[in-house]
Amino acid sequence: MKATPRLRVPSPRQTISSSTELDTTVGLRTSLGPASNQGCKILNVADLLGQANGVNPHFWYDPDYVNQVVSQMKNDLISIDPSNTTYYQKQYNDLNSSLGQYQQLIADIRQNFAGTKVAATEDIFAYLANATGLDLISPPAFMQAVAEGNDPPAQSIVQFQTQLQSGNVSVLVYNEQTVTQITENMKTLAAQNGISVVGITETIQPPNVSFQAWLDAELITLENALNARAGG
Repeated sequence: MKATPRLRVPSPRQTISSSTELDTTVGLRTSLGPASNQGCKILNVADLLGQANGVNPHFWYDPDYVNQVVSQMKNDLISIDPSNTTYYQKQYNDLNSSLGQYQQLIADIRQNFAGTKVAATEDIFAYLANATGLDLISPPAFMQAVAEGNDPPAQSIVQFQTQLQSGNVSVLVYNEQTVTQITENMKTLAAQNGISVVGITETIQPPNVSFQAWLDAELITLENALNARAGG
């Protein structure tokens, strides 16, 4: 499996305290060692969400998981720096407010397009498809193989090609950071069959924007593609 992103949140000691630090990782348990110092608390997202090694690691594409992680980060920061509880609570409230459009876009897609058949070249989209109520029909064996950097089984390639040629798929979601000849072929086949192709990424793009702005832009693109297909 490809390496999963590791996020170090801005350290509270940079702004408030000289003795507190929260290190957040979505990675596998085996990659974690002890905290580098006694003031560092590690939040393992997989453990928090009850997810075992080997599952789809793109947790940040699930809005419920995002909410759980943000809440736990707030609780952990308060536990290691209780004197600044008011500050952390305000930051938490502000962050939740800034996620409002993200949550609303997901709700809008679910309301208007639940059950719509879509495809994806990789399982990076699986959590968001579930959250928006879209019917992700791509062969799991194909998506998982691409995610792990392997060649998909021949049968899954044929199945995927048949799906894209069936006229039933509204959108193909394409991981722009995993480009292979096979995924490019699927992208071309989708275009040839009038299927809108929506690009998404595993990491924040461009890297200087916020998490909210990144996912808002992807969701708006997805919603526009679904609207275009419905209107066509």
